[in-house]
This record gives sequence, C-alpha cells and structure tokens, in this order.
Amino acid sequence: MSQALTKSPKHCGNKQGLSIGKLYKKLFLVFSTLSTTILSIILLVWLILHPTKPEFSLKEADIYQLNLSGGHLLNSSVQLTLLSKNPNQKVGIYYDELKVYAAYKGQQITVYTSLPPFYQGHEDSNVLTASLVGTGLPVAPSFGYEVGRDQTAGRLVLNLKVIGRLRWKVGTWVSGKYRVNVDCLAVMAFGPSIPTGPLTSRQGTQCSTTV
Repeated sequence: MSQALTKSPKHCGNKQGLSIGKLYKKLFLVFSTLSTTILSIILLVWLILHPTKPEFSLKEADIYQLNLSGGHLLNSSVQLTLLSKNPNQKVGIYYDELKVYAAYKGQQITVYTSLPPFYQGHEDSNVLTASLVGTGLPVAPSFGYEVGRDQTAGRLVLNLKVIGRLRWKVGTWVSGKYRVNVDCLAVMAFGPSIPTGPLTSRQGTQCSTTV
C-alpha cells in the first residue's frame, strides 16, 4: 500500500514566505541597477561636458564716500559694474543668493548687497550693477593711517567680492547648489591733486572666480 504525502499548513507558509522574500530581493536588485544606471549616465554626461566656471570682470567701480566718524566708525558708498560671462557651449547656469560687498586691507567696508537671482544661457553675458553702502561700520584703529598712506602713494586698492551659490543646467537636468566666490581688484588714482569727486577705476580687470 502506498503512502500519500501530505503537506502541513506550516510547510506551505514557509514556501510562501520564501517566494515573497525572493520577490523583494528581485525588486531591490532591479531598483538598484536602474538607479546606478541613471547616476552613471548623469556622471558620464557631466564628465563629457565638463562645465567651465563662469568668468567675471570689473567694468567700473566708483567710491563716493569713505569717511571716518566718531573715531573708528566708517561711512562708505561704492558703485560698481561687473560683467558676468558663461563660457560653456552646452551648460547653463542658475545664479542663486548672490551677495556683493567691498573690502579694504582685509576689512569689510560695506554691508552685503543682494543681487536678484538670474539664469545665464550658453555663452551668454550679463551686466551686473550694485550700490554698496556702509553706515557706522566699525573698523580697525589703523584704518585712517592706511588710507593716508595710500593717498601719499597716489593709489588706493579696493577688493569687490561676490559670494553666493549656483546650479548647472544640462538639458532638463539641474545640479545641486555649488558655492561661488568672486574677487575683483579695483585700483584707483588717489592723491592730494585728485579733484573733488568719486575715486574711479575703469581698467576692466579680470576677477578671480572659484566654484
């Protein structure tokens, strides 16, 4: 007489659990493979296009006020014009959270002035203007001495800085935010024989840019 083999509910439950476990593993594998493929494609496109950092140049800078009051408190007023260029042929740039300020001898002499965010297309250029002011800003005790020494030397050197964040745009893909720092140098004639009026720099110097 042959014996009939029967399966208990417990055995069926074990097999069903194994099947569900295998399904989850397959889904995880497919998802991981798909994610890796997409990231690899994005990285490959990024490496092929190799975005070049934007270029900034100083077109004009004018100092209308640079006076000490109350000992070591500075009142300042600076107007500047920058030219921003995107040298990339296939990469656009979104500029976010841009702030501009002026510095002299390592001291910040104006408060931050925000520039409106904008998009810069392939090989496009934009003119950026900003009015920088400082009212009652504390400076080092040596500030007046440094300005007097530069007046004797006949020239004053000012740093005009831009800080902010940018995003790269390749097709419909937009990158995360990258920090950008721009440092422009303005050299101005400065001496007792200079007539009353703003100190001006119009040499169009190239600025240093780091991303």
